[in-house]
Amino acid sequence: MTRASERFETTSEVLRQAETILRAGLICDDCLGRAFGMLGHGLENDDRGKILRERLALGGEPTEGRCWVCEGLFSALDVWARRACDASHPYEFESYLFGVRLSPRQEAMEKTFFDRFPTDAAEPLKRALNRRLGKAFEALAKRGTVSFTHPHLTFTVDFGEQRLSLRVASLCLYGRYRKLVRGLPQTHWPCRACRGTGCAACHGTGKQYPESVEELIGAIPTAMSGAAGAQLHGAGREDIDARMLGSGRPFVLELLSPRRRSLDLESLTDRVNASASGKVEILDVQVAPRGRIAEIKEARAQKRYRALVVLAAPIDDVVLRKAAEGLVGVIEQRTPARVAHRRADLTRRRRVHAVQARPCSARQAELVLETDGGLYIKELISGDAGRTCPSLAERLGFDARVEELDVLDVRLPGGDRLESGDSSRKVSMYGE
Repeated sequence: MTRASERFETTSEVLRQAETILRAGLICDDCLGRAFGMLGHGLENDDRGKILRERLALGGEPTEGRCWVCEGLFSALDVWARRACDASHPYEFESYLFGVRLSPRQEAMEKTFFDRFPTDAAEPLKRALNRRLGKAFEALAKRGTVSFTHPHLTFTVDFGEQRLSLRVASLCLYGRYRKLVRGLPQTHWPCRACRGTGCAACHGTGKQYPESVEELIGAIPTAMSGAAGAQLHGAGREDIDARMLGSGRPFVLELLSPRRRSLDLESLTDRVNASASGKVEILDVQVAPRGRIAEIKEARAQKRYRALVVLAAPIDDVVLRKAAEGLVGVIEQRTPARVAHRRADLTRRRRVHAVQARPCSARQAELVLETDGGLYIKELISGDAGRTCPSLAERLGFDARVEELDVLDVRLPGGDRLESGDSSRKVSMYGE
């Protein structure tokens, strides 16, 4: 204690305040010391409390009875740290954070303590408990460091309910996918008839479609990481009957509550591509921060499409090209009738940057279009009963509709560069 005492200089005012606190009732060294928690360096609050008792010659900490301020919370922290350590065993992690919830009575006693004995150097009870819990946990677990921003494990100790809860941060994988077949939705789609509970219409699967890009991509990473599940977040989505070719669509696969975070991404990619062969292919998989989900969803991507168009009347090359060139510029597009039941009824302004058109037969043409993201291509061709203007049908003067649609490229404004994370092929990464 002598060396610790040398790091804690006490003025007469500090000693006077400490004596007042001690004479008010039974108090533990931790609570006494945290009233002066900003004084001294390299000390714990219980060290400060012991030093103050020693200098005031008031004896050691009482061995019977409970502290009137914390009600003995500090004496139980090793038990909570052990429970947290046991809960962490299944998980690979490098960072953690503790939070606590106090009972209403404990909150009231803490307020009373500092209302009655205000000091300029106090450490709040919650902060002291969080810090001490973290140190005790780290000593037991022998791994991990505290992180206040993006911890892999977040423990919450509810002292009122006597309950420990654990939240495991997701592991996010960023890459691009190519969808090579039509009739495949991007994400799991519950059966329309039973809403996912299982019925005769869906043969008990609860799904409108047997499989999805999300399921084909997510199954193997879920198994490799021991995750509770996976959610696919795409930079937009193609129609079920459209393919996603070319450079692929940017996506983030969010692995929920993963037990393992060190993944061989090359092996993962190969296994996914072998399992989903002929249907889906993933490219350039990297570990990413969770913020990448918002980045790709909010980014104003530019897209390139190929559309095979069926025409209501024969057409020659010159007329087709002139009509197609008339689409370049700003398009006023009201929410298409086919998605109006699930999208806000708005009129959006999007731009067509370039169009190339060629006839395939007298009543069939191929268009390659470069447009802003969020422009509905099928309606750009058909006009959607006047909801999209201009449209190819309007320019031609007769009906036109998309028979086949392929997405060829999705370009993000900043490319695929990640603000954080690691793009190495074999990694030990933990995401947010």
